[in-house]
Amino acid sequence: MASAIGAAALTSAAEATASPATLEVSIYGLRSMKGNVLVCVTANPRFFPDCGKDPKSFRATVPARDSAQVSFRGITQGTYAVALVHDENGNSKMDMAIFVPKEGFGFSRNPAIVTGPPKFKAAAFAIDSPEVSQRVKMKYML
Repeated sequence: MASAIGAAALTSAAEATASPATLEVSIYGLRSMKGNVLVCVTANPRFFPDCGKDPKSFRATVPARDSAQVSFRGITQGTYAVALVHDENGNSKMDMAIFVPKEGFGFSRNPAIVTGPPKFKAAAFAIDSPEVSQRVKMKYML
């Protein structure tokens, strides 16, 4: 009898840890309320920071005025990274001036930007509980 109760407790604990999670992304530092904020969440380093081609990514396009908090539900446990673009002109892409972004950007864990986007590892974080949050500051080069 005791082993049946122990097995049931183990099964319940395993089910609880395997259940999908919610990721809350808090965005701050927008320089204007124009356009949209493009948010992309990926677990695949090959598709970071432009995870638009990752079929397993989570994506959202949110009007800048409503972008302070973006939620993603149904994310399985694992290691993820978030990339953001403040698409001020609403053309659904990052506009560049030669090699410098003309629009804002941000990444989970707010890594230092030296030359080019950070590596996945610098922006990666674990989703290992039912609710995880990331606070991302938008950065502007021009």
